[in-house]
Formats: sequence, structure tokens, C-alpha cells
Amino acid sequence: PVTLPVKFPLLLAQGVEGIAVGLSTKILPHSFIELIKASIDVLKGKNPKIFPDFATGGIADFSEYDQGYRGGKIKVRAKVEIVDKKTLAIREIPFGTTTSSLMDSIVKASEKGKIKVKQVVDNTAKDVEILVHLQSGISPEVAIDALYAFTDCEISISPNACVIVDDKPQFMKVNEILKYNTEQTVKLLKQELEIKKSELMEKILFSSLEKIFIEKRIYRDIENCETFEEVITTTDKGLKPYKKQFYRDITRDDILRLLEIRIKRISKYDSFKADELLKDLENELKQTIHHLKHLTEYAIAYYQNLLDKYSKGR
Repeated sequence: PVTLPVKFPLLLAQGVEGIAVGLSTKILPHSFIELIKASIDVLKGKNPKIFPDFATGGIADFSEYDQGYRGGKIKVRAKVEIVDKKTLAIREIPFGTTTSSLMDSIVKASEKGKIKVKQVVDNTAKDVEILVHLQSGISPEVAIDALYAFTDCEISISPNACVIVDDKPQFMKVNEILKYNTEQTVKLLKQELEIKKSELMEKILFSSLEKIFIEKRIYRDIENCETFEEVITTTDKGLKPYKKQFYRDITRDDILRLLEIRIKRISKYDSFKADELLKDLENELKQTIHHLKHLTEYAIAYYQNLLDKYSKGR
């Protein structure tokens, strides 16, 4: 396959950035939980609004976001805390920056005299921690304002959701992408159910054929046959009275498969077990047909299961 189908909005969850010939895209990452809940809302006929969610944390202003459409804008700020009168701590950084690039921007601003910093120390391990030691006499509140104004502690991101739909690039809002993804998931679930339905129908057909072949002792009729073709014709004749109960014609391949059953299996054939198996297959088929008739409810349950299974700790 050129593309592998995905049954949840992976593009919006991961985000993507790239450039092609005269076209670029920048889709920001989103919260898995929020996306799944929004997909359920779409299936319920609602019109959800989704906003990016950054793994690096920080504070974001989405007032000009315009659902990720080109021309929109987001301001993202680092989380800066006052440790004491001479020290600031940065514990969350803006999306798209690194601790190194953030520190470099602070050092450059200090060299230009925009902010008076004595030292910048990176204590980042599992969690981000950049300590900014201020020069004496500098107010921490003024220093925070200067960090946002002159360093990468505040950056502006311009989203541009450009995706390929039906082999053509299109500019779409993220909630439109989510709706498209949700419809795609429903189509994929329908395909899976239809495959399952046909597989179950085949299993039921062969189990029924096997039951007739053994219980009606059709295998006894082939004892006097002299050629293999005669064996096939005799078996086919033995099955003839029962053919109407099947959803399709019985083929030569079906008969060949019956003839491959071992004597040991025939001698140990348990009619009760066979009936139980058939009943289970028929119940499963009924359930699959029910899901196909109530596809929206089935898709909602599918998303809910994703949420229950993978949302813990997110």
C-alpha cells in the first residue's frame, strides 16, 4: 500500500511540518484525549473546537488561531517562576524551541543590554529547569517582561494546515480535518465489519457442510467409487438435498475441502460440540450485522474503548 490506514486522527495528534514545491504545511500537535472526545462529538452531530497541545508545556494564546487555517497565529510563552529576588526559573518552554536555543536567545539579549543577566544555568534532567541569575538591583517582574519581549521565552507560531485530499492539496481548518478523519475511521470500521461478516458466513457454511457430510454419512457413499471425479460427483449428489439452506452455491473447492477431512476426525465427531460452535458463529454473525446497521454507535464505542485503554496518565 502507498498509505496505511489509521483508525484515529494521527495527523492531528502528532502534528507535521514540511515544504513541497511552492506549498508548505504546519499542523500542530494535539491532545490524544481531546481528539478522541472531539471525534465522539463529531459522530454525535456536534461541532467541536480543538486546540493544539504542546508536549513542552508553556502558555499559549489562541485568540488569533482560526482553527489552524493559513493566516492564523499563536503566541506561546515559557513558564517563568520567581525563585527569589535574584533568580528566575524556566520550567516549561515554548513549542519549537529547545533549552539550548532558549538559553542562547537570553545570552544574546543580555549582550545587547535588553536584559541584565549575571548567569544562565541549565539544570534540565527529566524535567526542564533553566535558572536565570539576575544582576543586583534588577526587579524579577521587570526581568520576566524583558524575557518575553526580547528572547525566545515568547514566540509566535503561524499554523498552516495544508493536507492532500483526493490527490489535491487543500487548506483546511483542523476541525474539518478531524471530521474527515472521523468519517475515514467509520469507513474503515465498516470495511472491517464487512470482512468479518463474510469470514463468519464462510465458517458457518463449512461447519454446516461438515456436519451434513458426517452426520448424514455421505462419506460412506464414496466407498465404491473408482475414480476421483466419481468421488466428487457422488459427494455433490449427496449434498444436493441440503444446498438450498446455504447463502451461495457449493463449489468444487468446498467439496475438495470436505474430502480432506481425516477419518480420525470423522470417528471422533461430536455433534453437540459442532452445534455449539455453529451457535456461537451465528451469534457472532448476528452481532456483526447489528454493528453494520448501527455503524455510528459502533464507531462511538470504538473511540470510547480507545479512550479507556490509552488515556490513563495522559
